[in-house]
Amino acid sequence: MKKVIRHIRESKKTAFSFEILPPLKGNSIKRIYDIIDKLIEFDPKYVNITSHHSEYIDKTEADGTMRKVNIRRRPGSVAIASAIQNRYGITAVPHIICKGFTKEETEYALIDLNFLGVHDLLLLRGDEKNMSVAADKSLYHNYATDLQEQVNEFNKGIALDGSSFEGIETPFSYGMACYPEKHEEAPNMESDIFYAKKKIENGADYLVTQMFFDNSKYYAFVDRMRLEGVSVPIIPGVKPIVFVNQLTVLPKIFRSEIPEELAKELRRCKTDDAAREVGVEWSIRQCKDLIEHGVPSIHFYSFMATDSVRRVAKEIY
Repeated sequence: MKKVIRHIRESKKTAFSFEILPPLKGNSIKRIYDIIDKLIEFDPKYVNITSHHSEYIDKTEADGTMRKVNIRRRPGSVAIASAIQNRYGITAVPHIICKGFTKEETEYALIDLNFLGVHDLLLLRGDEKNMSVAADKSLYHNYATDLQEQVNEFNKGIALDGSSFEGIETPFSYGMACYPEKHEEAPNMESDIFYAKKKIENGADYLVTQMFFDNSKYYAFVDRMRLEGVSVPIIPGVKPIVFVNQLTVLPKIFRSEIPEELAKELRRCKTDDAAREVGVEWSIRQCKDLIEHGVPSIHFYSFMATDSVRRVAKEIY
């Protein structure tokens, strides 16, 4: 299977890719296939699969007392990635995250993915919300760069316990995240640039951005990274707005600024259908501008927005 970085570098036009959220437990993989079937005509070069840790929720007992219960809401990305590659012949990119997964669980995932022929990853820190935290924090990685080091060692045939093993015929290739508008925990943009550069120095083949709605923020970020000597592809992440409340929800959750021109249009929307139309039109404009500026690929965040992504893709691919 061709690696993501080769797809990006060899594509004769701006490559198309998208991200899938695994369905809630109890649902079959048909939910995933239905999404891919809607977007397959646009020749996706790769498909990302998000990963989700188990989490604690409060459960009310019969006697009225509350207790915390650890549940897993969604299947893992390992099996889904393998199924996608086998069914469609599309490079699948499972997310591997720090938060909620021990170093040992990460090694198990790498062993399984290597065995199944899935050799592309996206390495992320992950969300700490409702995470079940072990007493021994040494079991977990703190940052994506720590996770990156484990993958690098695995690629060399070195296990978590320091022992050597054979059989890594195809080392993992991976991308990592970057934040044109600064990560929420970064003290300043200079710090964010420092860590983004470090990810590349330590072996990341490309970066993919958090969603943004103002292309000027992306261009400024790329220019700055180039000044720092970073030459790898920096893939813009785009999400069409589909709900009225995303005007306030997205900036709060993802720290993505909504340009006033877009915000003004969304404030006029009385229904989600109206907001969806605004979102599609804005994303089309955004993507056309990105393509005119020669971006190597556009990555779509398709959760709850598959139909909108399809409409945008029809206009630009």
